[in-house]
Amino acid sequence: MAMKLRDLIRKVRACKTAAEERAVIAKESAMIRTAIREEQEHYRHRNVAKLLFMHMLGYPTHFGQLECMKLIASPHFPEKRIGYLGMMLLLSEEADVLMLATNSLKNDMNSQNKFISGLALCTIGNLATADMSRDLAPEVDKHLKSGMPYLRKKANLAMARCLTKCPDMVEDFVDRVVTLLKDKNHGVLITVVQLMTQVLMIDLKNAEEEGENPFETDCRKAFLRLVPMLVKMLRNLLSSGYSPEYDVAGISDPFLQVQLLTLLRLLGTKNEKASEEMNDVLAQVATNTESSKNAGNAILYECVQTIMGIESEDGLRVLAVNILGRFLLNRDNNIRYVALNTLSRCIKEQQETIDGSVPTESANTASAALQKHRNTVVDCLKDPDISIRQRALELIYYMVNQENVEALTAELLNYLVLCPREHRSDICTRILRVVERFSPDDRWRVDTLITMLTIAGREASREVQSAAVIYISRSGDDIHAYATHKLLKAIRDDDGSQRGLLVVGIWCVGEYGDHLLSPYSYTPSPGPGETMNGAPVSITFMALDPLSVVQAVETVTKRHSCPDYIKERALTCFAKLCDRFANKGDAAALTLLQNLIKQHEVSHSLELQLRACEYDALVNATKGIKTVVKKPEAEPDLFGVTDNGNTGEGVSASVINAAKEALSRMPVVDLKVLDKKREEAFGDIPMPKAKLAAPAPAGSGDLLDLNDMFGGTAAPAPAQNGGAEAPKSDLDLLTDIFAASSVAPVAPVGGGGGYDPFGAAGPVAAMPAPTNPLDIFGAPPTISATMPVPPAVGNPLDIFGAPPAAVPMATPVSIPMAPMMDAPAPAANASVVVPGFTHEGLTIEFECSKPDIWNKQSSELIAKCTNASSDAMYGFNLQCAVPKYVTMEMEPPTSTTIPVTGMNTAKVVTQKIKVTNSQLGTKNLMLKLKVSFTLQGRKIEHLATCGGFPAGEY
Repeated sequence: MAMKLRDLIRKVRACKTAAEERAVIAKESAMIRTAIREEQEHYRHRNVAKLLFMHMLGYPTHFGQLECMKLIASPHFPEKRIGYLGMMLLLSEEADVLMLATNSLKNDMNSQNKFISGLALCTIGNLATADMSRDLAPEVDKHLKSGMPYLRKKANLAMARCLTKCPDMVEDFVDRVVTLLKDKNHGVLITVVQLMTQVLMIDLKNAEEEGENPFETDCRKAFLRLVPMLVKMLRNLLSSGYSPEYDVAGISDPFLQVQLLTLLRLLGTKNEKASEEMNDVLAQVATNTESSKNAGNAILYECVQTIMGIESEDGLRVLAVNILGRFLLNRDNNIRYVALNTLSRCIKEQQETIDGSVPTESANTASAALQKHRNTVVDCLKDPDISIRQRALELIYYMVNQENVEALTAELLNYLVLCPREHRSDICTRILRVVERFSPDDRWRVDTLITMLTIAGREASREVQSAAVIYISRSGDDIHAYATHKLLKAIRDDDGSQRGLLVVGIWCVGEYGDHLLSPYSYTPSPGPGETMNGAPVSITFMALDPLSVVQAVETVTKRHSCPDYIKERALTCFAKLCDRFANKGDAAALTLLQNLIKQHEVSHSLELQLRACEYDALVNATKGIKTVVKKPEAEPDLFGVTDNGNTGEGVSASVINAAKEALSRMPVVDLKVLDKKREEAFGDIPMPKAKLAAPAPAGSGDLLDLNDMFGGTAAPAPAQNGGAEAPKSDLDLLTDIFAASSVAPVAPVGGGGGYDPFGAAGPVAAMPAPTNPLDIFGAPPTISATMPVPPAVGNPLDIFGAPPAAVPMATPVSIPMAPMMDAPAPAANASVVVPGFTHEGLTIEFECSKPDIWNKQSSELIAKCTNASSDAMYGFNLQCAVPKYVTMEMEPPTSTTIPVTGMNTAKVVTQKIKVTNSQLGTKNLMLKLKVSFTLQGRKIEHLATCGGFPAGEY
């Protein structure tokens, strides 16, 4: 005899171990399989009930699926009930045996027993596949007209499933759904509203797949005509009296209210007319719903979602924010979490503009209303629940604006102390973004970044550390002194764990260590909400001696936990401090610095070895001492790198100046250049469409406007070839940026300017010159009448020496060569000097030459910089852009410091540029230049155009 279900439950509960439970289930499963094989019909419903229990425990029950099919075919209701229940639980819509139930479902829906029909409709609503939905939809449609509410509400849910599986049937049921809204039964109304919601979502998806406007479909238009009816239905629910049948905690049918609000939100999205019809009833729901019970909170939450989702008025949005603010005061963490999450999502959606930026809250009334609940949101950061704290942190990030940045940043820093370590990196990045955007002044920005590094320097990313360095370097000397004093104090107080703080602090000490030798004091301004009581309190940092500064950094490097990258930065700091303290008269500090650098020359780290040797040579070079490479006696000098004991020689003045320049302060970082590096290639810049226009004069349409590319706003300087720069044309910059100029055309060179062994050169003199019998190509050589003096050969070991100055050219004259075998070859090509521009005392000229006689397209330009001002120029940076038919290779300048021209030991700063004009003879070479440098503490930038190159030659 088969075991009863309750006996099986008792046996399973009596098991003390999982093994015992598995043994009981395995034994009972074997008995059920035997009963199925022997077709024991009397115990079939009992076996399926036991399989349902096993399924709930997680054991396999697939062998009982056909038994469910047999039970639903039974004429008895108890067996049908167990069969349909097993079918909905043991089968999925992917099961192949499900198709066997289609005929039984159709027969049961036509049954006279409403409970049997209800079981069939429930099964369709849970398991119907696309094929079953298409076959059974007419039968379900019949029950939509049934006189029994019990069947109508189940038919609505079943129809929702059918339409989901067969979206093409949506249009056929729109009219039927409209008539169902007039039903008086609340249970039927809830299912009808659910069906309408499902139809709208299916219609929206279909329209998007077909490429149509999802808000202009016929289905949506038909439902929009029902908005007044839906609004009236919701208003009646609010004004109806007590009804024991639908009342929940004193609220009339909250389930229907929630469904109606959801449907109204879908209908009011991007529809001002429908939204205007809903505004009054939404305000009534928001003000008249009691929030002391959970049912009321559910309605209010859905009302807020609807207000934020439709085109509602600003006053209504403020009301919605105030409702969520009341939720934040609730003791239930679930309600507080929902409120914080909803506020974050709504404020973010409202603040995002078309270009993706986030404007300030002053432009949004709802965001401004949220500021009234700022203290409540801040208090959520102190909640013991981590999920509440995380949602509050997200919301505070969107609440920051120019007025509250100081207060909210202080709260973020306080939370940074308490938050889990794995979240600190993300919070540091958020604080950096807030500081970058809303910082009131440089001192507050630097102070905030230092405080953040003091708290979470270990978790701060490289981006945060680099940003702190950049903002400190871009500030004035006053901020340099303040930041250096504060960072040195923080380094002393730290135990070596906040490595981001050590990176920034050691860098600042190396760059601005001379400020530490002077005292510094300032009076902080009162914070937000603070008042000044009595005399202002000033903060003072005492002056330090050089030895104390060096010892503070040395203490960091001597810790066992100090990583190599901190030691590498400390080495750079020591080298720079040698220059900062060179004239301070503290021999002990300088000796200690030299020893600290030399002690890493035998380090196990190759990087530390290399840095130590290079910095030692650099420091010695600033003193005029030549570094000698020594080798052990036992090792042979394989490469000849030793100096054979010549220690008495000094170094040249150019080497001393170059070494001092290398140890000088880092030039100011250009944020525009950093931003440009983040962008994609320059070709992604949108260009205007081409327009038909007359040929432009020379220089008007030939040069690419690179002001935006360089990040400058100043107008470009006039061309240096004598004429003023004409306004740019509207030609398509992508198709012909560099159009042919209107100058006199030059005879094209054979092969487009390339090497043509069979083409003769154009005439260069009035009379034809006699040909050279040794010239097999028949081209008369062109040499200068006055040959330039060969430049003196410089010291090949002097890597800092400048190239020799150019010799002025005379007018070239064609001279025939004598027919002598031993005659020297003529000069390949004489150089041409083209003026670039002059600005603020800086003059740049280009010495142009052809390095290869066989390649006429390639040219070499040497930019020579002269300084006519009264002071040296620092941080020199020259950028150059060329047309698309020109390829360019640009080498770094010989120095980033341009001394005053004419001073003793002053070298001419040069920079080599190699260009290749692929359309030589058709289009001329043009350059767009941008130069930046620092003169007497002022950052100077200048844009210019250079197009005075000889036509047909460059």
